Amino acid sequence: MTKTINPGFLPFFMLIPLSILLIRCSTPTEPVNKFAVQEGWFKDNCASCHGEQMQAFVDREWMFGNSEEDLFKTIKYGNDSLGMPSWDSLFNDLQIDSLVDYIQYGIENVDKYQFEDIVIASDTFHTDNFSFYLDTVFTGGDVLWGMAFLPVGGMLITTREGVLYHLNKDLDSTRVEGVPEVKAEGQGGLLDVELHPDFDQNRFIYLSYSAFKEEDGEILTTTVVERAIFSDNKLTERTRIFEALPYLPTRHHYGCRLEFDNDGLLFISVGDRGRRDDNPQYLDNHCGKVHRVHDDGSIPEDNPFVDNEEAMPSIYAYGIRNPQGMVKHPVTGKMWEHEHGPRGGDEINIIKAGSNYGWPEVSYGLNYDGTTYTNVLERDDVNPPILYWTPSIAPSGMDFIKSDLYPGWENQLLVGSLRFKYLNLCMLDGEKVISEETLLKNIGRVRDVKTGPEGYIYVSVEYPGRIYRLVPM
Repeated sequence: MTKTINPGFLPFFMLIPLSILLIRCSTPTEPVNKFAVQEGWFKDNCASCHGEQMQAFVDREWMFGNSEEDLFKTIKYGNDSLGMPSWDSLFNDLQIDSLVDYIQYGIENVDKYQFEDIVIASDTFHTDNFSFYLDTVFTGGDVLWGMAFLPVGGMLITTREGVLYHLNKDLDSTRVEGVPEVKAEGQGGLLDVELHPDFDQNRFIYLSYSAFKEEDGEILTTTVVERAIFSDNKLTERTRIFEALPYLPTRHHYGCRLEFDNDGLLFISVGDRGRRDDNPQYLDNHCGKVHRVHDDGSIPEDNPFVDNEEAMPSIYAYGIRNPQGMVKHPVTGKMWEHEHGPRGGDEINIIKAGSNYGWPEVSYGLNYDGTTYTNVLERDDVNPPILYWTPSIAPSGMDFIKSDLYPGWENQLLVGSLRFKYLNLCMLDGEKVISEETLLKNIGRVRDVKTGPEGYIYVSVEYPGRIYRLVPM
């Protein structure tokens, strides 16, 4: 396996090709000395979830308030439903007060953060092998999550807030009707989209999303997968084919990527829902697992736990934290998956039937407050990762480059980074990562990456949502 160390801090830049503008944020001079220590605390402890820069806090809706009292309470005690840990074991009350001051200064003085538009000479990017430029093919939504290419050209695009777009071959977009209602809160919402292998004949598409129900006055959520017929920009005959149990009050770690294998079986990745001690190591629930089902949701007879009366029969592998990348290898047909670690310990795994991937008993990560939840890095009954990242890059989206348009990149692996806002190229020798290259530095929070049917690489980023096409020169 390979261990990758990434820089702990990257300045905020976002490229907007074709215009071409580079957005620079310069921190106001007044609070630099005043908040130097707090800024360090923030970057070291908060950035893996909230981003490296103060912008993460100055332009958002505050679900639990942003008053001094509200912020203090949230930092000190956390919020279990959203996966916010408590920090009272690391910071005393005076230190938390200082962090509150640091955050509130950014909220109240956002106008003092200067954003300058600087025209740059070229939108060309250089790699170790060749150069390419970016072509913007779609702009819309806040958090683009999934992409699926249509055989007639164009694609379907999901946004976490619950919108499904149809982008046609002329790059005109239309909102699709009949999309299921989702709970777009925390990490939940409309997630992945996948076409049936025989889409030309049956028009089936698959959507994963966070569904909800009310129970005893409380809203509970879970990860579900629906199959529907897509035609004339409408979804009809929607059928729920997978429902992860149990429903929980948390709003994070849903997963959920969808991928068909060479046998036409659907793989579904489901996160642990923030219940690491209850779910991923136990087979009596769906959470913290990779599942395998037929295209109608029925269970394959050769699934590894179908004869275990105490296990969910759809389970294919377990011991998984929050898997937001999954893709079939174009040559071997094996299913590759990546998942978020907590504070360090993001992993790439090759999914094998019946395998345990360790979470949370075996891991390279730490608790968010820097404490240790396990000292075990490997164990005989746990399938080790082929790559892990420390610190976390917050991976999302993953694909193999199924194209000869990019010299030297054929069948190599691409992974998006939410935290550091780049695209990671993993060069492979068989099933080993032998080197990595950082692409598109500071392009934005990369949510998904796919190779299109014509061979081009497509990358989606958040805030505002954009999809870029990488065009070799």
